[in-house]
Amino acid sequence: MRDSANIDSVRRLNPDMIGLIFYARSPRFVGTEPLPHLTASFAPALKVGVFVNETVAAVADIAARFNMNAAQLHGSESPAECAALRQTGLKVIKAFGISSAADFAQCASYSGCCDLFLFDTRTAGYGGAGVKFDWSILAEYKQDTPFLLSGGISADDAANIRSISHPQLAGIDLNSRFETAPALKDIEKLKQFIKQIRTNGQQSNV
Repeated sequence: MRDSANIDSVRRLNPDMIGLIFYARSPRFVGTEPLPHLTASFAPALKVGVFVNETVAAVADIAARFNMNAAQLHGSESPAECAALRQTGLKVIKAFGISSAADFAQCASYSGCCDLFLFDTRTAGYGGAGVKFDWSILAEYKQDTPFLLSGGISADDAANIRSISHPQLAGIDLNSRFETAPALKDIEKLKQFIKQIRTNGQQSNV
């Protein structure tokens, strides 16, 4: 997110996390200027910076300047880099592209150095391009790190998400299907969806 009024409207919905994208090639790129509405606390929501293949030093610097609580990593960041960022006091969310149950094997070396994993649809780029993967394969994820579900989630998916009983499903990532334009959230659509999904006690990350 990046628009001041839109951020305020989303905050009133009490999401658990709000994301700012620091990947310059994204249409949702927040920019490099630490404007007041971007550096202000989003509490009680965590402010999450989304990065792709930045150095530990660069992520830590941006996190400090923008008053971030967490870093969400969508590139080829190593377990050591995740651990180093965690040592700075940031929560670390590592994203993985998923197309089959075999893809969960890549998560094993990140166990213990990330607070959350994020499972998105495997694509050629960074991010799931608004497309779902086969959620039935989540049953094959056997590791201990909790995960967020991402990838093409829309307002029509509440019932399907509520039916997922995986013990490590910690929340869901809501992005393109809840926008009126890149980085602008549809507040009414979010409001209705969050109301439905919270009957299952899950977190929402926007």
